[in-house]
Amino acid sequence: MQSKTQNLKTKIVPPPLKPGDLLRVISPSGALREFEAFQKGVEIWRSRGYRVELFPEIDDKWGYLAGKDESRREQLATAWQEPECRGVLCTRGGFGSSRILENWTWQNLENSAPKWLIGFSDITALLWSLYTAGISGVHGSVLTTLACEPDWSIQRLFDCVEGRPLAPLKGCGWGGGVVNGIVLPGNLTVATHLLGTPMLPDLDGVILALEDVTEAPYRIDRMLTQWRMSSVLSKVSGIALGSFSRCEPPANVPSFSVEEVLRDRLGDLKIPIVSNLPFGHDAPNAALPVGVTVELDADQGILNIL
Repeated sequence: MQSKTQNLKTKIVPPPLKPGDLLRVISPSGALREFEAFQKGVEIWRSRGYRVELFPEIDDKWGYLAGKDESRREQLATAWQEPECRGVLCTRGGFGSSRILENWTWQNLENSAPKWLIGFSDITALLWSLYTAGISGVHGSVLTTLACEPDWSIQRLFDCVEGRPLAPLKGCGWGGGVVNGIVLPGNLTVATHLLGTPMLPDLDGVILALEDVTEAPYRIDRMLTQWRMSSVLSKVSGIALGSFSRCEPPANVPSFSVEEVLRDRLGDLKIPIVSNLPFGHDAPNAALPVGVTVELDADQGILNIL
């Protein structure tokens, strides 16, 4: 078994949350549609003793977006700059967060304690942008998906933001030894569209943790081929793959399976890889902190937060 350790650049982790803290809810991406699921997600946070406050614009619609870019950008800026606010919860994914990152800077980083930013899917763009500013967030359930999570996954999210240790995640090891690195979790499609932009973090020594949903195998192939041709995969130390749910090929069309595509496009990189880890779209979506040190054991198939 090969063991490998990279030089690590840890990020600032926000102070642990505690019941009574104020959390702001924002809609930075797609228009809110799943109102019952959303209310259930809000209630889970409130049942834990948190003060959860919504912006009046939370259910605005502008086409497929949750309001115009200026409105969604203002929600994020207001929540981020509010001194009493300790965390920012996202309603849902969809598309749109990258639009509000145009000409965006994370304001008042020096003048206030870092806040938790929690979400996944399209929220990947915000999480990775925040990571480039030196702050760790949480790749975890948005409010419209939280109530669908099993109890252990919900508890893991609260363990993550309240400062308790996180249990290792078990998947399928592809071999290649053990590596330590900074974990960078996100949605493959959203992350692919950050290639070549200032929002793409430095990937030297990073362990990429990727997932996706409703993408046909040829589209996964196309995205991973772009990653290969951009040469950024040569920088990463390991890859942790979550669920690629509802990524079946179209009926009666010749195709590889998504598992075959992942093996074909990633299997020759000669780095530790673990697949089938329990995070991503469709429960369970185990919370993963962004920018913290992890150990990826590709022989045993384990991702461990250190």
